[in-house]
Amino acid sequence: MIHDGSLQELRVLKSSLIVGSLSLALLVGGMVISGCGVAGADSSATDRQSERLVITGSSTVAPLVAEIGKRFEADAGVRVDVQTGGSSRGIADARNGLADIGMASRALGAAEDDLTGFTIARDGICVIIHRDNPITELSDPQVVDMFTGRLTHWDSLGGEDRRITVVNKAEGRSTLELFLKHFALDNRDVKASVVIGDNEQGIKTVAGNPGAIGYVSIGAAEHAAARGVAIKLLPMSGIAASTATLSEGNFPLARPLTLVIQGEPSTLTQRFIDYARSPAVHDLVRELSFVPAS
Repeated sequence: MIHDGSLQELRVLKSSLIVGSLSLALLVGGMVISGCGVAGADSSATDRQSERLVITGSSTVAPLVAEIGKRFEADAGVRVDVQTGGSSRGIADARNGLADIGMASRALGAAEDDLTGFTIARDGICVIIHRDNPITELSDPQVVDMFTGRLTHWDSLGGEDRRITVVNKAEGRSTLELFLKHFALDNRDVKASVVIGDNEQGIKTVAGNPGAIGYVSIGAAEHAAARGVAIKLLPMSGIAASTATLSEGNFPLARPLTLVIQGEPSTLTQRFIDYARSPAVHDLVRELSFVPAS
């Protein structure tokens, strides 16, 4: 038997338990709702931060695209990841979906009609020698004889009694392909003393060897020479190797710098391509000694 006093105490205790349970339920519910709201906000922010463009390929195009990418990142709030490896890599990565955009320092060929190319600038390929080499010009046959080993010393060309160091490009580089095509050479016939990858390697190699001869991007070479690097750009067919002659359309070994995609681009990819071809980046194109696409 329960007395009236005990019953009253029981009722108070029961009420306290109910209120406590309700408070706990509200607290837990608030935490869950709050947690869901924070998670959603974090997820959205993460999505924005993780949005990026992957662009791979030509080491000639990469410095320009990297600079364009910095501006685009600031405007669009996305990450632009630029990787080199040669035009062949850019073509392959775009084709295989490993990159949003490929970079090629040439026009697309007939066997690449599954891809679409967008010219962002124009460049050329020039022969370079050490700045202290007294030679001022070489004919096409002389260049061929040097690269095939028929000429081995500079004194046979009016230079010093110094052995010629032939600096050739590695396979997969469009600079190599265009150089060989222009001089009607097969790469198997080139007697290379040094094989290099990107333009910067070629420029450093020639600048460090008074007997060296190589070939690189006009833009890269002109930019380096203007900064005091010890190289000299040789004319071709009597035409100076410069952005000025490229602009005039006179230099014989010119090429487009191309962004490459396969299929329909995403909205972000199309925005970047449009931006890279716009007058908004022409100052960057000229700063790197390229010629803006018309």
